Amino acid sequence: MTTPLTLSPIEARVLATLMEKARTVPDSYPLTLNSLVLGCNQKTSRDPLMDLTEADVAAALESLREASLVHETSGGRTTRYTHNFQRGVGVPEQSAVLLGLLMLRGPQTAAELRLNSERWYKFADVSSVEGFLEELQERSDEKGGPLTVKLPRAPGEREQRWAHLLCGPVDMSSPMTGQQAAAHGTTADRLERLEAEVAELRAILERLHQELGLSPFGQK
Repeated sequence: MTTPLTLSPIEARVLATLMEKARTVPDSYPLTLNSLVLGCNQKTSRDPLMDLTEADVAAALESLREASLVHETSGGRTTRYTHNFQRGVGVPEQSAVLLGLLMLRGPQTAAELRLNSERWYKFADVSSVEGFLEELQERSDEKGGPLTVKLPRAPGEREQRWAHLLCGPVDMSSPMTGQQAAAHGTTADRLERLEAEVAELRAILERLHQELGLSPFGQK
């Protein structure tokens, strides 16, 4: 039986950033420590946002190197780093892409993952994304156990989100975190205002019907 892989949040961010940059900016890859710090602390396409120091990232790189998930490359004046995620974890390319996105952006639906993976890998459809997520969820203990979990449907959401298990079990009672929870709160506030406006308009129309001697609003 393979020992389950457990990363710290910083290790997951460092590893996933290397995975992202290898695919989206191949001309700048492998990454220097400074470039990796900047990538980890991006304010876009990251959930949660982080403010890591070089020391934080260097410590994470050392742990990942010991786990054979990151390699140092020589040549030139600056040490550069590459990831070894797919081989180190033992998953196919498509699964590695999905896990990388979940580590970077937090829980997402299969449709969101397909959209966000466009620059990493082009999935044929949402069903293919779901297929790989389900395979990761059903991963046997001999291979290290499940790597994804399907979260309970959040209030107001039509689709369930998926989360990775590379940092250990997730809180199933809180399917939305960070930026997603904030966005959901904004949507709920907007919906409440729209409902109030509709109620006000309905009251105005009912009063007009009464003044004009028409049948009650909404009735023929």
